[in-house]
Amino acid sequence: MSELFSYTAYRQLLQFLSAIIFFHGSEYILALAIHGPNVTLKSLLISKNYLLAMVCSLIEYLVEIYLFPELKEYWYINNLGLAMVIIGEIIRKLAILTAGQAFTHLIKISHEEHHKLVTHGVYRFVRHPGYCGFFVWSIGTQIMLCNPISTVAFAFVVWQFFSQRIPYEEYFLRQFFGPRYEEYAVGLPSGIPFVK
Repeated sequence: MSELFSYTAYRQLLQFLSAIIFFHGSEYILALAIHGPNVTLKSLLISKNYLLAMVCSLIEYLVEIYLFPELKEYWYINNLGLAMVIIGEIIRKLAILTAGQAFTHLIKISHEEHHKLVTHGVYRFVRHPGYCGFFVWSIGTQIMLCNPISTVAFAFVVWQFFSQRIPYEEYFLRQFFGPRYEEYAVGLPSGIPFVK
C-alpha cells in the first residue's frame, strides 16, 4: 500500500493531472480569446468517452503501482512521456494560434467568411497539426504514467478516431477551397501515421 504514497506515484500523478488541466484549460482560454464569449464548454473537449478513457488509465496506473511498483520506476520512460506531452501540447497550440479563427473544435460543414485555408507556420509541415499534437499528447500521457495497456489502447483509439475524422473534414475542405486545397495537400502528410 505504501507504493500508492511513494514519490514516484506523487510525481507521475501530478504530471498527469497537470497535463490534463493545462491542456483543457488552455484550449478553452484560446477558444475564448479567438472566438469570443459565444464559446461553449464543448471547447473543453471533454466527452463521456474521454472521461472513461482517463478513468481507465488511472485504474490501470493504481492497479499496476500496487501489484507491480517496479513497473512505474522507469524514469526514462516517464520522461519520454513527459517530453511527448510537452511536444504534443506545443504542436497543437501552434496550430491553434496559426489558424486563428479558422481553427474550431467542431468540423465546419458550411464555408464561413472568416474561414481561410491556412498553409503557413506548422501547417507547412502537416495538414492537421492540431490532430498531430493531440495524438502525440494523448499517447504521451500514458507513457508518462508507464501504462503499457493504456498506451496501446490510446494509440489505437485516437488513431481510429482521426482516421475517420480527417477524410470527413477534408471532404469539406475540398468543397470550400477546391484546387487550392488539392495543391496544398499533395505530398503533405496528414500528421497522423498511416492516415493519408
